[in-house]
Amino acid sequence: MPVQAIRMDARDNVAVVTADVQPGDVVELAGGAKVRATEAIPRGGKVALTAISVGEMVVRYGEDIGRATEDIAAGQHVHTHNLGDRR
Repeated sequence: MPVQAIRMDARDNVAVVTADVQPGDVVELAGGAKVRATEAIPRGGKVALTAISVGEMVVRYGEDIGRATEDIAAGQHVHTHNLGDRR
C-alpha cells in the first residue's frame, strides 16, 4: 500500500509524507502521482518529487524554502543535509 504525501501547491517540488517511509516504498500524492522513495524518510519529512539540481530552489507551499546544496534525486529525503538557505 502506498504511503500518502501532501503537496500543497502545483509548483512544489517536494511533498510531506504522512507516515514513515522506507527505501523502495511508493509515495502517492492526491491525483495519483507517485514517486519511489530512495531512502528512509520520517513522518512529516519532505520527499523530492522530481530531481533537483545543486543550487536549484526547493519549493514548498509554492514558496522557495532554500537551495539544494547537492543534487537531489526524485524520491530522496530533503532536509538540512541537502538543503541550504535561499542565498
